[in-house]
Amino acid sequence: MRLAVVAIASIFVIAGAARETQGQPAPAKYPNQVIRMVVPFTPGASTDVTARLFAQHLSAALGQQVIIDNRGGAGGGIGAELVAKAEPDGYTLLASNQGPFLQTALLRKDSPFAVGDFVPIAFIGYSPLIVVANLKFPPNDVKEMVAYVKANPGQVTLGSSGTNGNLHVAIEMLKAATSADFVHVPYRGTGPSLNDVVAGTISGAFTTTVSAEGLIKSEKVKVLGVAGPKRMDVIPNVPTFRELGIADSDSEVWIGIVAPPKTPRNVVDIINREVNRTLELADTRERFKQWGLEIGGGAPEAFQAVIQTEVERIQKLIKSGALTAQ
Repeated sequence: MRLAVVAIASIFVIAGAARETQGQPAPAKYPNQVIRMVVPFTPGASTDVTARLFAQHLSAALGQQVIIDNRGGAGGGIGAELVAKAEPDGYTLLASNQGPFLQTALLRKDSPFAVGDFVPIAFIGYSPLIVVANLKFPPNDVKEMVAYVKANPGQVTLGSSGTNGNLHVAIEMLKAATSADFVHVPYRGTGPSLNDVVAGTISGAFTTTVSAEGLIKSEKVKVLGVAGPKRMDVIPNVPTFRELGIADSDSEVWIGIVAPPKTPRNVVDIINREVNRTLELADTRERFKQWGLEIGGGAPEAFQAVIQTEVERIQKLIKSGALTAQ
């Protein structure tokens, strides 16, 4: 799937990414100090859990500690802004899904940064989103949920990790595909939204199998559907939106590492190499399988192509009126 995405991406974007890192001197003996990996969400979210796995392996491979710095808020925009304005020396990185540094830039009128304010380093992986709900919520799948919403307009609440973030975009896509009146409830991260699903404060939430793994296994929430083209091995009994007759609402979250603009290409290549090596480890592949994540990998240019495809997707949704810059 991702090879096709890379193949159709526009050449001018890839060339632009290469220019961003050309001609910049690399720090001597990089790395020679602690590297901060900013995660723009609260601890426990899928991005945070995945970033910690890579921070551990990168620390061992590079001989310098890679620490996680959780900076949640504003749909991840706070952490993304911190990295966009950081020194381009390779010691401040952003491990994120597409929401904070891409969707925020496109959907916030007052965004303090643009999509081009980040240098792609490595594409880690991706996963379709799922919808989980409180155990007492009457519907048992997404089709039933849509019918329930139409019978009870304005009463079904779906949580996300923040306004204009990836999970919010998924909610708006489902609303547009079904004309159902879901009420969006933004949080400062995935963890708090899932806590409120369990408590019954909100009806349900879009999330990933990584973030909700413990809740699903302990049967504290029920999974109503998979927003992807096929069922997931980790939850094989849960139908896809497509199976339930809901088209044009597939949503996925992908995770990658980016850096401030003008980060030296030498640094980008070092981090990219070690991320790809980590993706080849049997331990990583087993963890990804348990979490329901598909392996990414590839050169920085391949990640730039994924980013460009997502930009075009969001711009299409804006043009159609499904999403509005706020």
